[in-house]
Amino acid sequence: MTEQPTQPSAPAGAAQTPPAGKAGRNLPAAIGVGVAIGAVVLLTLFLYRPAFGALVVVAVVLAIREVALAVREDDIFVAELPLMAGGAGMGVAAWFYGLEGLGIGLLLTFFVATVWRMSLPTEGFVVSAATSAFIATYIPFLGGFAILLAARPDGAAWVVAWALAVVCNDTGGYAAGVLFGKHPMAPTISPKKSWEGFGGSLVAAAAAGGLMLALALHGQWWQGVLFGVAIALIATLGDLAESMVKRDIGVKDMSHLLPGHGGVMDRMDSLLFSAPVAWMLLTLFVG
Repeated sequence: MTEQPTQPSAPAGAAQTPPAGKAGRNLPAAIGVGVAIGAVVLLTLFLYRPAFGALVVVAVVLAIREVALAVREDDIFVAELPLMAGGAGMGVAAWFYGLEGLGIGLLLTFFVATVWRMSLPTEGFVVSAATSAFIATYIPFLGGFAILLAARPDGAAWVVAWALAVVCNDTGGYAAGVLFGKHPMAPTISPKKSWEGFGGSLVAAAAAGGLMLALALHGQWWQGVLFGVAIALIATLGDLAESMVKRDIGVKDMSHLLPGHGGVMDRMDSLLFSAPVAWMLLTLFVG
């Protein structure tokens, strides 16, 4: 992440907390959870790819649940169960029927969620229905592109190229932000992000993309550089978009399910926005 160092001091006599990095995260927990997630992703990708699709579906359903509970604090009651069921169905449709199945799944989910909301009082209907449509598009529809990536015959390499670019974007941005971050990028949205960190994101993601396309996907190195830069740009926008959502509803993290990271949605923000771009560019370059 493109974050600047912040280290609040603890009051005298306060209980000791786990060690945190300069960006305020519990780094040992964050690294441990990140490695565990990465190991599970790689195992499912290379041993049995349908299991990766199932993993994406589980993550999507958990993220929908987190956001539905978060917006409830603002008295916005979305069609939680239809959204969760529809999100799972969209993932299955994407695996078996491709982009068309994913799009039809989105339409059906919106229809069922809207009808479900009609069974409740009319007050707040527009906000609730609009929020349900936003959640359905933001989480399961965008997340479905990860399944489209994996469902290809060479899907494991496509997913690794995308995920590696996102990871390098986050890692390069975090390192550059901590070491050199001085100029806030979007102070009203995410005060810890810096332009220096964003530069680190661009360099790291471009390097990862260039290597993956040239060595693993039989593409050209310059295509990989463009791929990495595009992923860095859109992943950063995704991170900022989720920060906007959290600021709007007044939460710091969507949940505390993943130690050192927050909730599932807090780990999916940049992945969700970048998955369609990865699918589009890899289809264009090496598809």
